[in-house]
Amino acid sequence: MSTLQFKKSPRLAAPRPPGGEVHLEPPPEVPRTIPGNIVMKLLPAVMIVASLGMMVFMFTTGGRNPMMMMMGGMMVLSTVGMMAGGAGKGGGAKKAEMDEDRKDYLRYLGQMRDRAREAMVDQRAALEWVHPDPQTLWSLAASRRMWERRQNDQDFLHLRVGRSSHRLATRLVPPQTGPVDELEPIATLALRRFVRAHSIVPDLPTQITLRGFAAVSMQGDRGLTRGLTRAMLAQLVTFHSPDDVLIAVATAGRAKEEWEWAKWLPHAQHPALADGIGQLRMMAGSLAQIEQWLDEELRDRQRFSRNATPAPDQPHIVIIVDDAEVTREEQIILEEGLVGVTLIDLSDSIGNLAARRGLRLVVEEDRLGARSAGGVEWFGRPDTLSVVESEALARLLAPYRVGTAAQDAAEEEPLLSNPGLLELLGIPGDPMTFDVQQAWRPRPVRDRYRVPFGVGEYGQPVELDIKEAAMEGMGPHGLCIGATGSGKSEFLRTLVLGMLATHSSSTLNFVLVDFKGGATFLGLDAAPHVSAVITNLADEVTLVDRMKDALAGEMNRRQEALKNGGNFKNVWEYEKARENGADLDPLPALFIVCDEFSELLAAKPDFIDLFVAIGRLGRSLQMHMLLASQRLEEGKLRGLDSHLSYRIGLKTFSAAESRAAIGVPDAFELPSVPGGGYLKYDTSTLVRFKASYVSGPYRPAGIKAAGPVATVVRADKRPQLFVPDFVELPKEPEPQQIEAAPVEEAKSEEAVEPSELDVIVSRLIGQGPPAHEVWLPPLKEPNSLDTLLPNLNPTDDRGLSPVGFFGNGRLQVPMGIVDRPYEQRRDLLWADFSGGAGHGVIVGGPQSGKSTMLRTLIMSMSLTHTPEEAQFYALDLGGGTLAGLQGLPHVGGVAVARREPDKARRIVAELTTLLTEREGRFGAMGIDSMNEFRNRKRRGEIKPEEDAFGDAFLIVDNWKALRDDFDELETSITKLATQGLSYGVHVIIAANRWADIRPAIKDMIGTRFELRLGDPSESDIDRRVAVNVPAGRPGRGLTRDKLHLLTGLPRIDGSSNPDDVAAGVADAVAKIKAAWKGRPAPQVRLLPEMVTYDEVLSIDSKRNTKLVPIGVNEEDLQPIYLDFAADSHFYAFADGESGKTNLLRQITRGITERYTTQEAVIILVDYRRTMLGFIGGDQLLGYAVSAAQLESMVKDVHGSMTRRLPGPDVTQEQLKTRSWWTGPELFVIVDDYDLVATQTSNPLKPLAEFLAQAKDVGLHIVVVRRSGGASRAMFDPILGKLREIAAPGMVMNGSRDEGNLVANVKPSQMPPGRGNLVTRKHGKQLMQVSWIQPD
Repeated sequence: MSTLQFKKSPRLAAPRPPGGEVHLEPPPEVPRTIPGNIVMKLLPAVMIVASLGMMVFMFTTGGRNPMMMMMGGMMVLSTVGMMAGGAGKGGGAKKAEMDEDRKDYLRYLGQMRDRAREAMVDQRAALEWVHPDPQTLWSLAASRRMWERRQNDQDFLHLRVGRSSHRLATRLVPPQTGPVDELEPIATLALRRFVRAHSIVPDLPTQITLRGFAAVSMQGDRGLTRGLTRAMLAQLVTFHSPDDVLIAVATAGRAKEEWEWAKWLPHAQHPALADGIGQLRMMAGSLAQIEQWLDEELRDRQRFSRNATPAPDQPHIVIIVDDAEVTREEQIILEEGLVGVTLIDLSDSIGNLAARRGLRLVVEEDRLGARSAGGVEWFGRPDTLSVVESEALARLLAPYRVGTAAQDAAEEEPLLSNPGLLELLGIPGDPMTFDVQQAWRPRPVRDRYRVPFGVGEYGQPVELDIKEAAMEGMGPHGLCIGATGSGKSEFLRTLVLGMLATHSSSTLNFVLVDFKGGATFLGLDAAPHVSAVITNLADEVTLVDRMKDALAGEMNRRQEALKNGGNFKNVWEYEKARENGADLDPLPALFIVCDEFSELLAAKPDFIDLFVAIGRLGRSLQMHMLLASQRLEEGKLRGLDSHLSYRIGLKTFSAAESRAAIGVPDAFELPSVPGGGYLKYDTSTLVRFKASYVSGPYRPAGIKAAGPVATVVRADKRPQLFVPDFVELPKEPEPQQIEAAPVEEAKSEEAVEPSELDVIVSRLIGQGPPAHEVWLPPLKEPNSLDTLLPNLNPTDDRGLSPVGFFGNGRLQVPMGIVDRPYEQRRDLLWADFSGGAGHGVIVGGPQSGKSTMLRTLIMSMSLTHTPEEAQFYALDLGGGTLAGLQGLPHVGGVAVARREPDKARRIVAELTTLLTEREGRFGAMGIDSMNEFRNRKRRGEIKPEEDAFGDAFLIVDNWKALRDDFDELETSITKLATQGLSYGVHVIIAANRWADIRPAIKDMIGTRFELRLGDPSESDIDRRVAVNVPAGRPGRGLTRDKLHLLTGLPRIDGSSNPDDVAAGVADAVAKIKAAWKGRPAPQVRLLPEMVTYDEVLSIDSKRNTKLVPIGVNEEDLQPIYLDFAADSHFYAFADGESGKTNLLRQITRGITERYTTQEAVIILVDYRRTMLGFIGGDQLLGYAVSAAQLESMVKDVHGSMTRRLPGPDVTQEQLKTRSWWTGPELFVIVDDYDLVATQTSNPLKPLAEFLAQAKDVGLHIVVVRRSGGASRAMFDPILGKLREIAAPGMVMNGSRDEGNLVANVKPSQMPPGRGNLVTRKHGKQLMQVSWIQPD
């Protein structure tokens, strides 16, 4: 057994347990009742008596006047009401106060309850980390936590034994209260229940420390005590290294089987002693033998004492005693324990040592207790671990050692009794020299598919014939069962090799399946007979469904061959007709050998249906099965059992399994020698055999190699059975002197020797026709585009392209490979954008290959289309990989949108403009479809100057990010998807989830690819199939036909390496660019980062008007104007250093240049004095730098504007020509409006009433302010009124959190001077404000 060095890492910190105390507040007290004065108690009675007396007096003296009677009655009633109200008032107030106190206290207990529960959760997490459930320990094997505890750790040798209730780590301290009778009863009861319920945490791990006990006695049912002991040992070996803990097992008899799994533990291997198969396993039948083996470790240890400090360099020794021989004269028992040694006794064999110096645990099914002199104290529920789980953990730990190098586990064993395979087969010669064609000679029907694989009890060959019984065979299907170490894998290799050596590949083929590992059929894949070797299915369970499709497809292929060849009944008739001269392709028999089929059925239970179908039809189709497994679970066979006509039983785990496999328990009683077993091929015949061994090194007879004084050792290298018992060391072979050989020859022979199997298979290579490929290799290596496209060469008219390819210029391109296991072939993955499926979508989880698939699409289109036929414009919101395609002549622009938001918007605007222009152009030119447009362009009827575009593709990588960061573009792109196909505009998007795509655009997309999803249940194709798309394999996905696909790589250098795709893309881009000599795709025009005022004036075509230029727009880079004659006012929002003052300078300069002094004057409000001196002369009516100055000016302006309002004497003609007043227009220009309009005052407020009538009075308000807090400022009287009358506005750089400021425009990150201008006439326009250098 090979060993691996395990380096212990620093220990990970465990979750911090809670602590401290919580002092609870006392419950409220019942309000005390203070007795009243006797006079106050008697006074109401006196008043009632007096009232009654007065009534009697009035009745007798008043002549029975009703009014007097009523007056007396009212006095009596008022007295009674006063008494009732006074008494009720005192009691009611006290009751209400008590109710409120009770509510407050119960609310307080609710808060304490939440705190206590948090402490419980933290306490549970801390204990579960340190003492996890034994069933989960396998997951820690080979992890960083394995062997993490050191001898100086506080939890060293602390072992969990079960679960029990613990006190809450955060102690709940009850309050000090008065007498219980004085406390509010409900609150007091709630406090008691709270403390009782939360002071104890149930079901927490409970542990013991082995260092504190010389012995631990397990009492109770033996199965339960063994389960608990196994759970304890599992923790011991998982968290403690073999350097710190040694484990020995003293057991005998039937109990020995329960502890055989411990042989795999590195802790059970003796640190110094060895036997015939390696390190000595410390497992013996007596405690004395264990002491003898550990004499060096036990010699210097002191007598056990709880307070003794163990030596730091000595490992702690744990000895399990279960039905072993114990004389009680052993040193450990005589000394009543040793320091650093703990005995775990399961059979009450060590006397009263556990009672005096140890711990006695009593184990029942649902409770665990400790026995003492006073009886048993039950404290929890015991842990348990099965033998299978323990062995699985032990096997995981078996290869690892601390601080030791890997060791070679291949031990030598004599091969004298091993029969040679060729000798059994009756083939003369040596494996290196035998005549293959002679061995493949045609055989009689009786000998066909019959092969010897071993020898029987008397040395006779034992044969297996896989033909059906009607052809004198044992088949067609069989079963092989063998436990670990029984030689099952070697038997399968021998059987397959025998078939290969005796049958031509034209008569027999193989499908070899190994659900686990793949070592069973290692080396056989090179033989021409082998159609497929399918391994490691346990690691990739998704391939099981693929294998199912492949085998089902092979059945269908054979049925079609029989039908098309002449309606043959079976393959025997088909082959007979072919041998008689019929023109038919060979249809060799197919032998399917499946190892570990039980685990395959456990992973995929529905696979049994295919096995049953092969079992039912295999006889006629000549498809034979041999199913092998370590265990036989007949319940899973479900109808297959009746088709398994022969059985092979190697050494089994139990007699029951042997009986289930071959009908008798004999296979369980076989000796532990690999390759021995029984063959049962009818109801009564049972043949004992010893299989041949073909994996040993091949050593031709007569060939020897040695050094000058070397010796020859006769030994084999077969794997030996790993047993717990002591194995005698083999005798040293006698040295045999041989002649010296040259040193070089000796060195040449030191190479690894090939096995007999390797030699025979190498002889078969190239000797026969290759088998039909039932199983094509899984989709692992992606293809580069030069392997998907034919004959890539540069041409004058198309550049670098596949010459003669039918898809050139047709919007149909290959993008990868589609796997069709049922048809046993692979097809190209096509993307067709020529028709109604002209839009595309790629959906896949993170790192699933979406961006690579987009690049493959663009690259494939670029190779099959010229830049005049297809152009690409990309918005990259993913990893920025699309930027590498910018150099392609087909790519008009790539915007890494988060860094280049303006470019992203400009790309969408460019395609929107193209859509609008083509809509008009198609109508003007009478073009009714894109096909006609493409044909006209191809014939040269439409010049590039008229329309420079062909089919334009908008590529969006990461659709969800675009919706989040560029929500305004979603509407435009949806419009492109809705109308674009009619005008040659295509939209291709990539998204993480189907749910990210709204139905409005999703319904427009016809070409869909689904890669591996983060949650396969969200699949738009098939949830069950989507689960089988392997994770961690970028480019793997599904087609709409539910077939698996693998995307190609965007490169043309023949490489399939996805790690250097960027270099491959750069190489392809350079080659395509160099080969194209024509016009490239139209590039996206972008707004400049800065444009000067003089540059704007140089292209200004309206200089003789009153229009004020402020910059250039994005659409056509032409001047953009403010028309104060149409819209009197203007406002803008921008953060600091974003160009808002420069905007005012722009507007001010335009006013002074376009208006004379008689036409316009300016009041400049500039609290920060950033425009001081920029304007002067008569046009500057006022310059305000403070609120006092501004209030004075506004007062004068208010008066002037009031006088300009039309009066009752104004005629209609004057209203039409606005001639009822004369004078210049007034521009009030305000910088930093947020400083002007404060929370307490706004000097400009009086002008708000004139904003709606600005044209009548000649008033213009120009306001700019910071965007920070602008959403609240929209309720300001000036800004609110400007927004209400829909005045032109601009939103520049700022935070999106401010929301919509002008119309539906939000601030966003923009460079200085960039902004969105919103007007009633033109809507929203992105523009760049021109720059004026301040004076």
